[in-house]
Amino acid sequence: MIKLTKGLLFLALLLAHTSCGYSLAGRGSFLPAYIQRIGVPVFENETAVFDLNRQVTERVRAEFIGRGKYTIVPDATGVDAVLTGTIASVTLSPVAFNLNQQATRYALVLTARVEFKDMRANKVLWSNPSMQYREEFQLDPTGVSDTTAFLGQDVNARERMANEFARALVSAILEAF
Repeated sequence: MIKLTKGLLFLALLLAHTSCGYSLAGRGSFLPAYIQRIGVPVFENETAVFDLNRQVTERVRAEFIGRGKYTIVPDATGVDAVLTGTIASVTLSPVAFNLNQQATRYALVLTARVEFKDMRANKVLWSNPSMQYREEFQLDPTGVSDTTAFLGQDVNARERMANEFARALVSAILEAF
């Protein structure tokens, strides 16, 4: 009886282990197999933050290239798919205050309209009319509340914002989230 119980327990554990459904994120793609060449033209910029669109576009291209499966070009023609985007806004809002009611922590929010289109089938595969990236930054009490001035002074914040936005965008497209 003990051998039968141990055998059934072993079989149950073996079945549970083989059917866990675990897989690594970021390894797959729901895109059609024929999409190999993707155009990523420079995003449009509707904000007052100079050159932000170029920096975000470069990071998006680099993120696609880092996935190793696609050829990325800056054109919207002669490609299997095209990714277009418009940076609609960048806002900086205080989220924490000191005892003197001076802002010490700010939330930086980038909002963009993005569309990924299959050029062969002439259909949109993925879009988000208000994709957002949000990050908080600790600033001194005399910190800058103007987004343009803040991003002009804090190069690291700007780079982090572009990198993380690009990572989230490419993951959303490739992993169909």
